[in-house]
Amino acid sequence: MADYGQELEFGVFITPVADQVSGVVELAREADLLGLELVTFQDHPYQAKFLDSWTLLSSLAAVTSNVRLALNVANLPLRPPAVLARSLASLDLISNGRAELGLGAGAFWDGIEAMGGRKLTPGQGVDQLSEAIDVIRALWDTSQRSVNFEGEYYRIKGAHPGPQTPHPIGIWLGAYKPRMLALTGAKADGWVPSVGYADPPELPDKSARIDEAAREAGRDPAEIRRLYNLIGKFGSDESWPRGEARDWPEQLAELTLEQGMSSYILSISDADDLRRFAEEVAPATRELVEAG
Repeated sequence: MADYGQELEFGVFITPVADQVSGVVELAREADLLGLELVTFQDHPYQAKFLDSWTLLSSLAAVTSNVRLALNVANLPLRPPAVLARSLASLDLISNGRAELGLGAGAFWDGIEAMGGRKLTPGQGVDQLSEAIDVIRALWDTSQRSVNFEGEYYRIKGAHPGPQTPHPIGIWLGAYKPRMLALTGAKADGWVPSVGYADPPELPDKSARIDEAAREAGRDPAEIRRLYNLIGKFGSDESWPRGEARDWPEQLAELTLEQGMSSYILSISDADDLRRFAEEVAPATRELVEAG
């Protein structure tokens, strides 16, 4: 049994389709009203059919009150980390401390290159991400007067840190391969894999790699939140969780109690699925975890 002492959370992953903007906004507002903890969006600036995710998050900060807002995950090759740090700090201020940061090393490199980004190898992507985390954290540290950073991918010369964020913003990494898992353990605040890329049987080994890297870095593995993007559909056995809404809580509670996963983010496009997840699955899962 893995117990990292993290509070159980539930959220949604909404596709930011541009020609359905009113529906996207309404789903986010509904999640807020229903008491979910997280509303997240993918970030693909090269996708012409999607809304710009940062513009969307900023607008949602004004029409929600409690839900935390995050990219799941930000496209680092097209989001310079120094500017990204300012964007997150600004969003955190606008939303009264409700911003979080998901980060990835990059994928869909042809699309990234088409938008002016540099096409990297997977190894280069991990190295760039490691530097980016250092740059972002340095620019959030308002205890220092200026930031200087000399890396292979990023150079910062005398930038002033700030603005001060209302709360410590979490950095969550979408990680699957050994080097990314090690980076998660060494530097991140959260791990956010997805069903289909890391199914439940694969989670223990990957989580153990994170724990090992955290200890090697002198960190407590319990500092790292374990989030999970769910791709399940109620009434289907083709993905995970499987079955009807009544079948989901037992599966999620088992994953929580046995592997320490603590945040469940469901990919949704339908208001009825959103309500069932918030009103049926989430409370029943909490009851089972509390009993366990």
